[in-house]
Amino acid sequence: MKLGSNGTSRRAFSLCFGAALASACAGAAWAQAKPLAGQTVRLMWIDPLSGLMGPVGNNQLKSLQFFAEKFSATNPAGVKFEVIGMDNKLSPTESLNHLKAAIDQGIRYVVQGNGSSVAIPLIDAINKHNERNPGKEIVYLNDAAVDPDLTNSKCSYWHFRFDADTSMKIEALTTFMKGQADIKKVYLLNQNYSHGHQVAKYAKENLQRKRPDIQIVGEDLHPLAQVRDFAPYVAKIKASGADSVITGNWGSDLSLLVKAAGEAGYNGKFYTYYAGVTGTPTALGGSGAGRVYQVGYMHYNMGGQMDAWMKEFQARFNDDFYTGSVIRIYEMLGAAMAKARSTDPVKVAAAMEGLKLQSAFGGEVEMRKADHQLQQSLYIAVWQKADAKYAYSPEKTGMTLAPVAEFAPFVSSTPTSCQMARP
Repeated sequence: MKLGSNGTSRRAFSLCFGAALASACAGAAWAQAKPLAGQTVRLMWIDPLSGLMGPVGNNQLKSLQFFAEKFSATNPAGVKFEVIGMDNKLSPTESLNHLKAAIDQGIRYVVQGNGSSVAIPLIDAINKHNERNPGKEIVYLNDAAVDPDLTNSKCSYWHFRFDADTSMKIEALTTFMKGQADIKKVYLLNQNYSHGHQVAKYAKENLQRKRPDIQIVGEDLHPLAQVRDFAPYVAKIKASGADSVITGNWGSDLSLLVKAAGEAGYNGKFYTYYAGVTGTPTALGGSGAGRVYQVGYMHYNMGGQMDAWMKEFQARFNDDFYTGSVIRIYEMLGAAMAKARSTDPVKVAAAMEGLKLQSAFGGEVEMRKADHQLQQSLYIAVWQKADAKYAYSPEKTGMTLAPVAEFAPFVSSTPTSCQMARP
């Protein structure tokens, strides 16, 4: 039986996957076959385009559309990707309305990530829709919502996460912090929703296990995307004597926090998830040099193809690309659609389970079958002056995030309790 007009055999296909060389081997076979050439795959992106988190959403929509162009030309299935952006105003209700619009328009792939508070009701609604409407299933591609419950107690066959969850990020971050002898007292400041709660929970558990000598000297949760003045929170941090802050804050909630810390003369360290996200580099400026760290699946100085793409993105939009998960969404979709020889979400979801490929950055990644959590390398980067070795400067600050540690997938991986119901 032929897989394509070039005569690629089923035997060659099975050897590729049997040897766990999914990307290199399958890429060579599928790149020639282009079994779905001429078909268009529409994705609806549902995230904020207005309000305090609007700048983050606008950047990410541009990112998804930019790489739709790139991967429409190169994906092994031969499909064209088309992205429709919808402003959910960070509201679960608005998001569910947009999901209904996607269903009504026959869109079968939904992308969302800014807020686990939105992700949880989306998963529930998609599960119910798919159960009640066989033949019209929707796949949910999660590019940024990192609550571990999404791939544990709330795991779903129809949900695939391309970011690393909080348990993975904290595992890597605290492994790095374990070796920082100057850390004695830590303050936990996070957003008051599921993501912020999980950051605090896992930070306490991991520090207790790895550095029981470190004191947690304070903990606060604040409203998501509502605080405009973080000075009172910074005053509490200073009064606690904390030498370090762990925060999962993103968007304005991080940029306004670090701005307030700078204005108040707080000289402690920040261990963050999203220091490179829109607005935060400018808020940091030169004041955070050597004191602000970020854990993530990428940073601004990955090199190679990523370097070329980032420079092109910056030149085209006068903005910085930082949501690398969108690249892996297209990589996985293209490979899975080629493997399934179909754009049908049921067949594509089955093909994505357990799929391994060599990503354009960060080496080999795997969509773990047990819970649909992408397994990938994680990096710790520090805010410092851009130099000849690490030259990319976000928001033209003259600064950058330079890598100081890398954790392979087997190090950053964490177990799952997912009991997935499959169709």
